[in-house]
Amino acid sequence: MPKTSARLLALLSLLQARRDWPGAALAERLDVSPRTVRRDVDRLRELGYPIVAVKGPDGGYRLDAGTKLPPLLFDDEQAVALAIALQVAVTTGAGIDEAAARALNTVRQVMPARLRHRIDTLRVTAVEAPTIRPGTQVDSGVLMALSAAVHAREVLRFDYTPVPPPGVDSGGGATPPRRVQPHHLVTWGGRWYLVAWDLDRAGWRTFRADRIAPRTPTGPRFTPRDLPGGDVAAFVVNRFRGSDGSIEWPCRGEVILDLPAAKVSRYTRDAIVEELTPNRCRLVLGSWSWPGLAATIGRFDADIEVVGPAELRDAFAHLARRYASAATDTHSHLRR
Repeated sequence: MPKTSARLLALLSLLQARRDWPGAALAERLDVSPRTVRRDVDRLRELGYPIVAVKGPDGGYRLDAGTKLPPLLFDDEQAVALAIALQVAVTTGAGIDEAAARALNTVRQVMPARLRHRIDTLRVTAVEAPTIRPGTQVDSGVLMALSAAVHAREVLRFDYTPVPPPGVDSGGGATPPRRVQPHHLVTWGGRWYLVAWDLDRAGWRTFRADRIAPRTPTGPRFTPRDLPGGDVAAFVVNRFRGSDGSIEWPCRGEVILDLPAAKVSRYTRDAIVEELTPNRCRLVLGSWSWPGLAATIGRFDADIEVVGPAELRDAFAHLARRYASAATDTHSHLRR
């Protein structure tokens, strides 16, 4: 027979694995008597786990939702934060989708009803970004308010603090609140964004969540519009690329680099990297302009062979002339 502490953990794990457990089945799985199962269930109840007896011919037990979270787990704020993190993990495609979904279900199962309702309204879309920027902290209450409006399909009013362009004074004056039809809450590149239809500007907008201050109450319900392209991930990526709606970069080229594929792939998340030899690789990459693409490839300290197209080769020649001119001007200045 396992020690009491190990047996309690095994019993709790079984109760989380499925909704109802007959007492005899639990006793068989744990290799103990039904009387021992009853005593262990009482111990878990004393620790705060909401285990209820199930009526029926065989009797049984169920791990139910309680009036508070069991001790040694999470408080309300931690539970909401964990659920947000697990929701994001489910959508990242990082290889832990199924495990994160099961963990989210386990956490939800023992939550009080008030927290389960908040978590059930949370809908997050994670979009892979080519670079990860330092994340800006967003109040969990703001995220829940935005997600609730998305879930309820209610017009959202909020104050928004945009960042002025470099060298431009924001003026500090008050701006009228924004009125939008919220559609998706997105995490991209370490930041949170709200994708919404702006009612006053009659167009799609992407708002930084850390600059949003929701107002209450929310407005009337609305019928969701069709997002351009139908794919929120492609929509967000294109917005940051400045694309005209195509999911492809306007400029895309192919080169051979004298570097290991493993080294190149660490710095090109939005690219195709193929190993040719242990120290050479093929790189297919996109950008918003040909000079921009050439400059991005040029950051690798390696010999470059341009496969195509001709526009990329011309861009390298253009940058070479510019860099050579810059070097000459610098030397002339130093000689004076």
